[in-house]
Amino acid sequence: MGDVLYITEEGLQKLKEELEKLRTVERPMIAKLLAEATDKGDLTENTEYSAAKEAQGMLEMKIAKLEDIIARSRIIDESKIDNSTIRILNKVKIRNLKSNTVMEYQLVPESEADLKKGKIAVNSPIASGLIGKKVGDTVEIKVPSGVIHVEIISVS
Repeated sequence: MGDVLYITEEGLQKLKEELEKLRTVERPMIAKLLAEATDKGDLTENTEYSAAKEAQGMLEMKIAKLEDIIARSRIIDESKIDNSTIRILNKVKIRNLKSNTVMEYQLVPESEADLKKGKIAVNSPIASGLIGKKVGDTVEIKVPSGVIHVEIISVS
């Protein structure tokens, strides 16, 4: 068992739903494929059986990983989040000082990151550079393409 993972209630629910689907839909489907492949005779040269066995192994690994994540997850109480400095689950509006573009992100656990929805993982380069900072701070953030300079406009 590894470190504690902080997650929103919504994120934990999604993980539980995915786990349930894997257990109740995917697992029986692979068992059926294995049974059909076994009925075809000699297993040493049966590629369908080998493929089904491999799929079963991958599925069981995925199930075990999800079970581990769920076991280590702790729900974050969004009502107790401090907005004086940037922390996980805060929405942050920043301005790129070079291009003057304004971006808004919510810092979320890695499992809930979705750039299209403006949700970035708390361990991403941008989020890491913003954690602990306050409104009005200018920050130098190292990203894969170089360094960006941003001003923090708001935290909510």
